[in-house]
Amino acid sequence: MEQHATVDIAAPPARVWEVMTDVERWPEWTASVRWARRLDEGPLRPGSSAKLSQPRIPTSDWVVTELEPGASFTWVMRGPAILTKARHVVEPLPGGGSRVTLSIEPHGWLGELFGRVYRATTDRYLAMEAAGLKTRSEEAQRAR
Repeated sequence: MEQHATVDIAAPPARVWEVMTDVERWPEWTASVRWARRLDEGPLRPGSSAKLSQPRIPTSDWVVTELEPGASFTWVMRGPAILTKARHVVEPLPGGGSRVTLSIEPHGWLGELFGRVYRATTDRYLAMEAAGLKTRSEEAQRAR
């Protein structure tokens, strides 16, 4: 049961990508993340990992499994009987700007249970993250 949010942003994909992949700064633009810490250094890449703390959700480690530079990354959180996959995609819009789609999909019997229990919270957090990413990316674009 995948959940997603899509938002159009008046900033080029490169700028959106820069904001989206600076994981440790997420708490600055979305209240859905209390704190985030990269567990490695350098640009985000397959194998990169981060620890995220979110309100009402257990703190968890996320590992990047797929990455197309400037366009998308997918990371997963694994636990006993749970695997949660989150995807972040930025695409150029005709005439300028970007479209971002954020999605999350639980797997495993415990993942599906948590998915149902946290469904409303997840919808709210996806909307907050999309809105925050839009605001941060557009603010940075206007400042340039």
